[in-house]
Amino acid sequence: MAASGGVRPSTDLPKDEVEVLALFARGYTIERIARELGVSERTVRRRLRAAADALGAGTSVEAVVRAVRAGLI
Repeated sequence: MAASGGVRPSTDLPKDEVEVLALFARGYTIERIARELGVSERTVRRRLRAAADALGAGTSVEAVVRAVRAGLI
């Protein structure tokens, strides 16, 4: 499915973005993901946003759905 503007979203996400999406999909909070990965909450938010942008998603939840459908997580 193409994102708006006819640009195909990327399914080539960096490992750190996939990891954050996978934890988010499991129901982890931003705070818990940050603790688990040993990074700041700001970094987690940045990775979620980057993943959502790459997948052509408007929200983190939509990014998780798209990642699952693409077989990334």
